[in-house]
Amino acid sequence: MIILGVLAFLVVAVLVAAALQPDTFRVQRSTFVNAPPDKVFALIDDFHAWGSWSPWEKLDPGLRRTHSGAPSGQGAIYAWVGNPKVGSGRMEILESSPPSRLLIKLDFLKPFEAHNQAEFALVAEAAATRVTWAMTGPQAFPMKLMGLFMNMDRMVGNDFEKGLASIKAIAEE
Repeated sequence: MIILGVLAFLVVAVLVAAALQPDTFRVQRSTFVNAPPDKVFALIDDFHAWGSWSPWEKLDPGLRRTHSGAPSGQGAIYAWVGNPKVGSGRMEILESSPPSRLLIKLDFLKPFEAHNQAEFALVAEAAATRVTWAMTGPQAFPMKLMGLFMNMDRMVGNDFEKGLASIKAIAEE
C-alpha cells in the first residue's frame, strides 16, 4: 500500500511539474560571420541554398525535396520527406527583409506534428555580421511533459550551432 501511495505521489508530482512549464518555447543561437549581411542573407533567403549548410540535409542522403512558390524570399516554400532522423515537413518564408530579417513558418509533420516559427536576424557589427537563428512555438501539455525528460534547447540548439558554423564557413570563403 505504501508503494502505491509513493507511486501515485510521484505521478502527480510529474504531472504538476509539467503543467507548470511555460506555454511556449524558444531556442536561439548566434554567431559572428566575417562577411557582409547581404552575403549571409543570400544563403538563408533561398531554400535552394540550404542544402549547402543545413545540418538536417546531411542526415539523409535520400532526402526528397520540393520547392514551390516564389524562387526565394517571401512566398518561397520548401517541403521535405526523409528518414526518421529528419522526418517530413514544410517551410514557408513569411517575411523577407533583406539583409536583416527572415521569418519562416515551420510545420513538422513527422515524426511528430508541430507548428513553429523560425527567425533569422542579421546585424552588421564592424566588419562582421551577427547572425541569430531562433525557433519559437507553442508547448502543449504532451510537449511540456516530454520537456521534463528531454532538453529541447540542447537538442535543437546543437543543430543550430552546426548550421551557423556552416553558414560562417561558406560566407567567409
